[in-house]
Amino acid sequence: MNSIDYIGFDIHKKTISFCAKAQDGRILDEGTIPARRTDLSAWAKRRSRPWWGAMEATLFTGWVYDHLKPLARELKVAHPAMLKAIAASKKKNDKVDARKIADLLRCDLLPECYMAPGATRDLRRVLRYRNLVVRQATRMKNRIAGLLMETGTLYNKERLHGKAYFSELLESLREIPKLGDGVAEAEPCPARVFRNHAAAAGEGVTRGCGAQGACGTIAEHPERGRDLGAELGLGDRRG
Repeated sequence: MNSIDYIGFDIHKKTISFCAKAQDGRILDEGTIPARRTDLSAWAKRRSRPWWGAMEATLFTGWVYDHLKPLARELKVAHPAMLKAIAASKKKNDKVDARKIADLLRCDLLPECYMAPGATRDLRRVLRYRNLVVRQATRMKNRIAGLLMETGTLYNKERLHGKAYFSELLESLREIPKLGDGVAEAEPCPARVFRNHAAAAGEGVTRGCGAQGACGTIAEHPERGRDLGAELGLGDRRG
């Protein structure tokens, strides 16, 4: 065990602070690494002894964990809330945080949390983005319906977001009458406003489907892509 280095990582967006300690608590080396995969690989290759690593769970932890996991003897992720409770201090900076994490790892006091496999985290990321797109599309659809009601335009609620009915509804919209000098130019017509909001909703849906396709779901299963598009308003299963 004495031949193993215990390394604490303090991860940020552009840099990663590290501190390597021996079993007896001596600081072997410490410094800062650019938050890039090439720099992390070069840093790991320069280490002459096997090492255990630990880091706090943050937004940037996932890719760093996946990259360093094959290079370390053991790699752990600490629960952020429990870590703050254990290592609370008035003096706080990146170097101090890395030292504290290394000490907790060395003394076997690190509040370790569960780190899901990479494939599971990828699926969760896609689902979170899909939920975001669904919420945005729903918000835009409700806004379109509100604009139609404000202007007294009749529409079919069940068919409002279908592609076939969409073009038909656009053709039925009329320009508003002139209310005075300069008012007509300042007041957008219902058709223009409706088109702008519908285009914004469609753009959000298209980006969401692009995120799904990037992960292989739609590319490998086209029928799922059609179903997803219908659910988000990109198309209508009923035509």
